[in-house]
Amino acid sequence: IAKEVAKLLEMKAQLGEDEGKHKFVLKTPKGTRDYGPKQMAIRERAFNAIISCFKRHGAEVIDTPVFELKETLTGKYGEDSKLIYDLKDQGGELLSLRYDLTIVPFARYLAMNKITNIKRYHIAKVYRRDNPAMTRGRYREFYQCDFDIAGQFDPMIPDAECLKIVHEILSDLQLGDFVIKVNDRRILDGMFAVCGVPDSKFRTICSSVDKLDKVPWEEVRSEMVGEKGLSPEAADRIGEYVQLHGGLDLIERLLQDPKLSQNKLAKEGLGDMKLLFEYVTLFGITGKISFDLSLARGLDYYTGVIFEAVLLQQENEHVEEPVSVGSVAGGGRYDGLVGMFDPKGRKVPCVGVSIGIERIFSILEQKLEASEEKIRTTETQVLVASAQKKLLEERLKLISELWDGGIKAEMLYKKNPKLLNQLQYCEDTGIPLVAIVGEQELKDGVVKLRIVATREEVNVRRESLVEEIRIRTSQC
Repeated sequence: IAKEVAKLLEMKAQLGEDEGKHKFVLKTPKGTRDYGPKQMAIRERAFNAIISCFKRHGAEVIDTPVFELKETLTGKYGEDSKLIYDLKDQGGELLSLRYDLTIVPFARYLAMNKITNIKRYHIAKVYRRDNPAMTRGRYREFYQCDFDIAGQFDPMIPDAECLKIVHEILSDLQLGDFVIKVNDRRILDGMFAVCGVPDSKFRTICSSVDKLDKVPWEEVRSEMVGEKGLSPEAADRIGEYVQLHGGLDLIERLLQDPKLSQNKLAKEGLGDMKLLFEYVTLFGITGKISFDLSLARGLDYYTGVIFEAVLLQQENEHVEEPVSVGSVAGGGRYDGLVGMFDPKGRKVPCVGVSIGIERIFSILEQKLEASEEKIRTTETQVLVASAQKKLLEERLKLISELWDGGIKAEMLYKKNPKLLNQLQYCEDTGIPLVAIVGEQELKDGVVKLRIVATREEVNVRRESLVEEIRIRTSQC
């Protein structure tokens, strides 16, 4: 009886498990996604372009833990603190997943290690309990891609280099036409002061101005007056300034402005902005830079120059509507952030840029889907093939020689594959060359090298094969 009862209980448990299997839905958590080989090939292409730019400018790379002490993150993100992922207590430390790479991790890293001078980049995942808009490149788990220069340097030289880096990356990735808007927090604060905005309302009015890239001035004005209690006169005076954008001419004009020129902060900011434009002129990138008084970037920690790169249009004829993804890079100067973590409050001046890598991925994915371009998901240079049977051992010997020579090579996992199937595999995967071994080639000490695109075949001495493949694939 006991055996029968045990059997019945086992059957019941099995039925319960089967029911559970039917109810269970396999999916990724909200705001996350998997990346298949094609998506990863696009990502690698973008990462390689960005990393090579950072390295070209002499940056070192760092990494920090994916979680920080909760108390380190607390109070650093204002209203966005509610978006931080808190972890359960795992043995005495209250921890949270990192929300970004700069405000806490980089500033904490500098203060903790007493570093006063570094040029670094950091590419890693961050986490936010946000409402995801995945078609526009907004997720709960996503990559950030930051470049920062920390240290006491002469004004605007590192700031100009950050703009140059943004220009190089966006040009290299060929996302379409873009503009890099620049402003200065000191100009903004000086402008608010001369327009009659009370000190207590600077930040809240700043966040209203920050919406001007999305909504018209009339809506922003009514928010300032109706919701934030600013006088209509002050709002109208702000309106005269924030709709201005230009270059050196505008800076010169504002330096002569009877109100702004009397404000110490605004005058400092305009002086530095003039210097910045002189440097970006020397870099040859002024055609893509716009001094824009509506640019506010809502983050409180900026102390000087701020900038944001925006795509102007989608440069693809196959796409009917432009991809709506917002800005693709942003940054600025934050001279007070590291002092928040230093026990003695020692400040380390910093300027940096964050590349909107997820938004860039979204654009690249959509552009490639719309185009006819075939995406290669491997880097294989050559397929080792045979035209006759019983040549598996020779294929294995040859592929080993190629691997040892640093060549990226594959072969089909069959003893006697048909030549047609081997050639078709190259067509399907984009492998440019086929190294064919046959009985005659073995006797002559050569390998038949076939160029897949042209179907041309040449005999190559076995000892010269590695070099020949290198030469031919470097031309692809």
